[in-house]
Amino acid sequence: MASLPRLPTKPDDTRGAALFAIGGGIAAAGVILWLIGDLTVAAAFFATALVIAGGLVAARRLFPRAKAGEIEPDWSVARMLAASSADAVAITDRAGRLICANDQYEQLFEGFPTPPGLPVDPAGIEQLSNAGRAAWRDGSASVARMLARGRPLGAIVERAGELDDLLVWRFRGAEGLDMAASVEAMIAGPTGDRLASAGIMTALIGPDGRIRQANRVLRARAMGHEEGAISGRDFARFLITDTHGQVRFEREGLTGVPLRVLQIPFLDGDDAPMLVALLDEEGAGAPPAIGASASAHVRSLVSLMPFGIALVDRDGRFIQMNDAFARAAQVDAAAPPLYPGDLLVREDKGVVADAIRRFANGATHSTDLAVRLKDHPDEPVALTIAGARGLGEASVLLSLKDNGEETRLKREVAQATKMQAVGQLAGGVAHDFNNILTAIIGHCDLMLMRHTPGDGDYDDIQQIRANSNRAASLTRQLLAFSRQQTLRPQVLQLPDVISEVSNLLKRLLGETVTLTVKHGRNLGPVRADPGQLEQVVVNLAVNARDAMLSQNARGGGTLSIQTRAVSAAQVRHMGSDILPIADYIALDVADTGTGIPADVLPKIFEPFFTTKEVGKGTGLGLSTVYGIVKQSGGYIFAENNRGGPGATFTMYLPVHTAPIYKEGTTPEPVRTPVAKAKPVDLWGTGTILLVEDEDMVRAIAERALSRQGYTVLTAEHGEAALDVLANNDKPDLLISDVMMPVMDGPTMVRAVRARYPDLPILFMSGYAEETLRKSIDLDNVHFLAKPFSVQQLAEAARTVLTTKP
Repeated sequence: MASLPRLPTKPDDTRGAALFAIGGGIAAAGVILWLIGDLTVAAAFFATALVIAGGLVAARRLFPRAKAGEIEPDWSVARMLAASSADAVAITDRAGRLICANDQYEQLFEGFPTPPGLPVDPAGIEQLSNAGRAAWRDGSASVARMLARGRPLGAIVERAGELDDLLVWRFRGAEGLDMAASVEAMIAGPTGDRLASAGIMTALIGPDGRIRQANRVLRARAMGHEEGAISGRDFARFLITDTHGQVRFEREGLTGVPLRVLQIPFLDGDDAPMLVALLDEEGAGAPPAIGASASAHVRSLVSLMPFGIALVDRDGRFIQMNDAFARAAQVDAAAPPLYPGDLLVREDKGVVADAIRRFANGATHSTDLAVRLKDHPDEPVALTIAGARGLGEASVLLSLKDNGEETRLKREVAQATKMQAVGQLAGGVAHDFNNILTAIIGHCDLMLMRHTPGDGDYDDIQQIRANSNRAASLTRQLLAFSRQQTLRPQVLQLPDVISEVSNLLKRLLGETVTLTVKHGRNLGPVRADPGQLEQVVVNLAVNARDAMLSQNARGGGTLSIQTRAVSAAQVRHMGSDILPIADYIALDVADTGTGIPADVLPKIFEPFFTTKEVGKGTGLGLSTVYGIVKQSGGYIFAENNRGGPGATFTMYLPVHTAPIYKEGTTPEPVRTPVAKAKPVDLWGTGTILLVEDEDMVRAIAERALSRQGYTVLTAEHGEAALDVLANNDKPDLLISDVMMPVMDGPTMVRAVRARYPDLPILFMSGYAEETLRKSIDLDNVHFLAKPFSVQQLAEAARTVLTTKP
């Protein structure tokens, strides 16, 4: 993402200051003149006042101040939304400046030019300029077609912002031009040759009547040889019409074979190209009619079309449908239904029947309808209906777009967006719960210091503490889902992880479930936390076991685990909007259970969602898997097995590439960190400044540190801590929360370090240390994760104070 935040401005307010300076200069000059009577010195004072006034005006115009209270706009949300869009997106302000643009925009235009001055054809620049003005006036505008380095594009311009002071420019491939280019390539390629072998002459005619492409048999008939340069020639110049209205090639004269001309409007719009097919008539001099041979040519033409086409007679019955139409309608092309309405839900049958009847009776142009297939009523499809002329018994032409893949991609994008939002919510909830659990566990620890195992309340306090620790483990799972847990990644081989956990899996699955493991070849290394990956495999295996158990009381079935390499070319062929193009190592975990119901599949990774009975699951198993995979830089998908029972979870981890070292140098050896021994004596002396916005956490931490012999100063936020430091001597240790109102911990620490550079810092937070270190650019700081016990706080304080920087 590239961004350029706007600078807020304020109306010029220098007139008063300038007048004040000039007035002061006049007064000073008058006093000097009265006191010493020297006109030269008085004039010098007056000239100095004029220079000061001019300097004020120039400074204010060069460096305008922001409006009071105006906050610099936060463009992070806009940049995140633009980055998640599959379109090329740019945002400009009222002054025409480029605010931000996503990576697709940079790739499309090879940089960050400012709309409408883009590298497109001259007509496109003019259309973009007109669309921008229309968007400022009307709120939105669009450009249907333009060319960027030969690539067809469409654009949508919308007015946005709280003050309607922004324009959002979206660029995407123009579908019509892409389809026209595809048809043009097909006519010139093997498809055009197959049509020529069947005696069908085809040409793509532009809106100006000139030929864009023609197959070889048409070139041979129209020009006398197949290699004739026919592109760009006027199509009508090659044809003549006799007194009976029959069409022939001009080169063959009136004695040539009559032709039947079929026009196929596969795109809407007056400037759209036209697909034309020419067929030889049966019998010279006969009235134009399609005989058996010509009808066969039409059927061949329809069957070879790359888009879904079906022919319907005057009574509304199917005559023919090609394979593309059958795939889109999910029916057998060899045994199609009798009427188009048989494909649709009951509510849409009447609308389609009326439209077919209207076009069969001579209606022109075409119409697009959004209809629902009876087998998939939740996913509307686009049906185009047009009248057909010169196709014998066929009077209506239907075109159905297969948007199943498009619908799947939209569903994946929507699911990923929802999971990101839920993850942010889960992380915030876990952070708040960690604060509450810190206070509960701390008070339990303090009470246990006053009770012995023989007391009546001791067991109750221990039970409260145990339940608090159990709740803490749930918050850790929430942090895993929200990708905010602490990971310790290593470079490893995925088959090694599977081998480590295989024995555990056999015990978990039981004797009735067969475990099969298969590893692919040429598997590259991945960088991940091995312990967390083992948890992923175990959770997926247990989930699969439960699915097979619900299908069979004996719990029988097969669990298959497979690793394989997925190249960037394979990812590109998959066409996923979620998975970036790169080399991956995939892990497939497949079972032979009941599969995943369609209504459950979109929610499968959501936290607290479970299909188990009440009390038999927290709903955090698969959400934890999702968080671990995403935090490791990978992706995970769930789908039902095609052609068989069960479901498959597929995890993609990017292949780790080692850094390249210059010749003659050796890489730094990998060092395994050695755990520091915990201090035995927790008693300490000195002054500790404790900064925490949660009252209950601050109170328990103050009591815990005071019991260990420290003098504790407290503050509820960063600004209060700075006031405490200003009125007291330098403390020996600063313990602070990270996220606080008014002033957060890192900002406060930067201000403190300016005064005390060597002051040791201990941060405590409910978020993961790994996540915090990415956003905190401070040296010599330590972390303590919430929730913590009284002893853990004392150990952390003692360790930091005894550690040399």
